Amino acid sequence: MEIGEKKHECLEWLNDKAPNSVVYVNFGSIMVMPSEQLVEFGWGLANSKVSFFWVIRPDLVVGKSAILSPEFVGETKGGSLIASWCPQEQVLNHPSVGGFLTHNGWNSTMESASAGVPMLCWLFFAVHQQTNCHCTCKQWGIDMEIDKNVKRDDVEKLVRELMEGEKGTRMKNKAMEWKNLAEQATGPHGSSSANLRKISESNSV
Repeated sequence: MEIGEKKHECLEWLNDKAPNSVVYVNFGSIMVMPSEQLVEFGWGLANSKVSFFWVIRPDLVVGKSAILSPEFVGETKGGSLIASWCPQEQVLNHPSVGGFLTHNGWNSTMESASAGVPMLCWLFFAVHQQTNCHCTCKQWGIDMEIDKNVKRDDVEKLVRELMEGEKGTRMKNKAMEWKNLAEQATGPHGSSSANLRKISESNSV
């Protein structure tokens, strides 16, 4: 495991990884979790043997610093990177990133879909996260949900399925379809661009 300190060190680290080989993990700027759940996520990722880049905020764990054991550090040496922040859009659009373990906040969900990256979601408290998860899992086909009572075996299984399994392949294909739709919508003649022009015109009247 490496600790990323510089602002864009994570992008340099990703440059050395094969396409679609890295799981990006980030639970947003507000969510907190008990230390036991951090450990379960950590060992689930380690046991999957999939390379991962994990953003761990200093205040991610309730009431204490987010510290992982020396055993975990040794187990993941060379195959993982941990940092306290990253330029998320650039990370999600990096060719080596093949999956996103997320809390399914709206911004993260849109950024992942727009980048063509399928997801694993872990919901904690916000109602909108549940709605987002329902859409991405049931309607869009680009997400799988991890049980709220997270266990390392489930994390390991789902990470492997996301990155190497048949369902993960289907999700990746679906995610690429959503990426293409997002590019069309934000293009010069797309619906999003047209709506922004209408707003701009109405404000200038």
